[in-house]
Amino acid sequence: MSSRTRKFWGRESRLAGFKRPLCQSIVGVIAVCGSGIVSAVEAEQLVITGTYDRRHIDVADTVEITPDAAALLRKAPGANVNGNGPLSGIPQYRGMYGGRLNIDINGMTLSSGGPNWMDPPLHYAPAAQLESLEVYRGIAPVSAGQETIGGVINAKTWQGEFGSSQTFSGSGRVLAGGQSVNGADLLSATAVAANQQHRLQLSALRESADDAKFDGGDITPSEYRRDRYDVGYGYQRDGHSWQLDIGRNETGDGGTPALPMDIVYIDTGLARTQYRYQAQNWSVTAKLYYSDIEHGMTNYHLRQAPMMGGMWRRNIATGDNIGFKFNAELNGSKGSWTFGVDGHREAHNSDIDNPNNAMFFVVNFNDAERRVMGVFAERKQTLSERWSLEAGLRVNQVAMDADTVDATPARMMMAAQMLRDNFNSADRSVTDYNSDWVAKLYYQTEKSIAYYVGIAQKTRSPSYQERYLWLPLQATGGLADGRTYTGNLKLDPEVASEIEIGFDLNSGGLLLSPRLFYRDIADYIQGTVSTNSSALMFVSMMNMMNSTSNAPPLEFNNVDATIYGFDMDWSYRIDNRWSLGGIVNYVRGKRDDISDNLYRIAPANAVVAVNYQSNHYSLTFESVFYAKQNKVSATNSERETAGYSVFNLKGDWQLSNELQLGFGIENMLDKSYEDHLAGYNRAANPDIARGEHLPGFGRNVFARMTYQW
Repeated sequence: MSSRTRKFWGRESRLAGFKRPLCQSIVGVIAVCGSGIVSAVEAEQLVITGTYDRRHIDVADTVEITPDAAALLRKAPGANVNGNGPLSGIPQYRGMYGGRLNIDINGMTLSSGGPNWMDPPLHYAPAAQLESLEVYRGIAPVSAGQETIGGVINAKTWQGEFGSSQTFSGSGRVLAGGQSVNGADLLSATAVAANQQHRLQLSALRESADDAKFDGGDITPSEYRRDRYDVGYGYQRDGHSWQLDIGRNETGDGGTPALPMDIVYIDTGLARTQYRYQAQNWSVTAKLYYSDIEHGMTNYHLRQAPMMGGMWRRNIATGDNIGFKFNAELNGSKGSWTFGVDGHREAHNSDIDNPNNAMFFVVNFNDAERRVMGVFAERKQTLSERWSLEAGLRVNQVAMDADTVDATPARMMMAAQMLRDNFNSADRSVTDYNSDWVAKLYYQTEKSIAYYVGIAQKTRSPSYQERYLWLPLQATGGLADGRTYTGNLKLDPEVASEIEIGFDLNSGGLLLSPRLFYRDIADYIQGTVSTNSSALMFVSMMNMMNSTSNAPPLEFNNVDATIYGFDMDWSYRIDNRWSLGGIVNYVRGKRDDISDNLYRIAPANAVVAVNYQSNHYSLTFESVFYAKQNKVSATNSERETAGYSVFNLKGDWQLSNELQLGFGIENMLDKSYEDHLAGYNRAANPDIARGEHLPGFGRNVFARMTYQW
């Protein structure tokens, strides 16, 4: 692989690709508009890197105040976010979300500590601390992660760089800002001392907000608070490099109105170490990481508490992650080989109680464990001057187990007792052997166009919620459909067969990168109407006891499904100051076993932006369009939503080499709309009825200062 540096639209862009100058140029500039039209849509000075199948978004200087890095994924074609709360956004890519996406934070694979994903992996990469987001577009290579059936996202936080001499020098970055829609404030600081061999980095962040507003009232509860502290040390010499990072995340009160509870705290310890040796034609990389998460949540401390004291609930959950990655890369004149082995173990506990009743308890998950061991081999080959190939094979072993469970209802109600006893007497130890393979072919024409086709098979074993949820509850990894579920010990892994085709065009100032994709998924894991008489009876009895009207429970089962669609990023350079850009996304998900649609699929959407840039300031006017979504899941009782459009104005002013001011207005017309992916309101709220789609935020004025030295 080769790399080079060039100027594009007055911004530095590092391009990487196969050893073909024309291909490098095309892929690089497409990556600029493809990084969620960062250059064309947002008036920011960003560094974009690009290859055939990736979109890298350098967000170090982005002007938004959003605390949730998942929200920034809307800048990439095909990506969106399921918004369960201001710190709880779950990435969606081409209709896949949750555990179907492989998400790495600085090389760490993190699993959420809570059973409802109030802390999804990107929760541990605050947007204000990010340096870049990397989204693998379409079919991800086997080297990118263990279970990549839905895609791969890599987040990298800003950690500074080594110096250029033996003398130590200092560098750093301070960000501060606020916004009107929820009274949010942000302060983030990173300081680095480094020379050629050593680098020491210290970081701290504090951010908080009140409930967000919309044209009609407040979204209650949607407040949040988060503190983050990190220290890192790096060493490099004679091709060897070593890195050690230790972090502490302390999330306080956080509203999640689409879920049955809100965050009381999420206390997380993070640690990782990495060694790398780079020789002339080969390299090796070894990583080891660990995280320890404790998560408390309630249904009474932020939202209006249930009137009946017996309905108060508190959940204390823990999640431990430990893993390693080792790979070796061999480079030759015609391409490269990459070989690797990796492992990841997660263990989860979840205990529910009632502070008004010391006798009440539910052991929701008891040492629910999931272990993945994988090996892979990958080849990138230059076939001729115009043809190149990427192919890879991966094999994963997924072993799962869980300990016995119990609950107060199981000691009082026959239906719950049957569920408990059947679960405890079953063989809960399950091992799957899964295989993935990928083949991609690229063709570069003499003109400014490159063609691409990729085919693959990807697999995913069930999550611990899908297998081990024994009592009908809503601990479903953030599905947020309001339904209760039970797991299924007999689930098979999902197997997706997929194909993707597209091209990259660079002609006369027009950059165009469309993709068509089709994914056939055997044994897709989906909640279906339960036939378990004990689960049905339990929900019915709880309805009678509590005067509720919960729907019959669903059970996780294997079905067949299809996901297909189209996405494209584009830009057009008018002159050296004016440009246009945009994204178009369409995805369709449906079940093949019955006439129904998949749940929580993003509606068709598009972004069109006009960008103006001078030497010291820039402005962007952005139009965001979402179509109505009437292809909804009857099984999940999903509701349709209407289409809408909002308009945003953003800009920045470079006051000096070190100081930048960002500013903007989002939803300029204070448009009232429902975000289809935001879920349904679960909290008592005078402005939003229970069960209604949560509204989008109202008009938001924001400003942000960045000082970097």
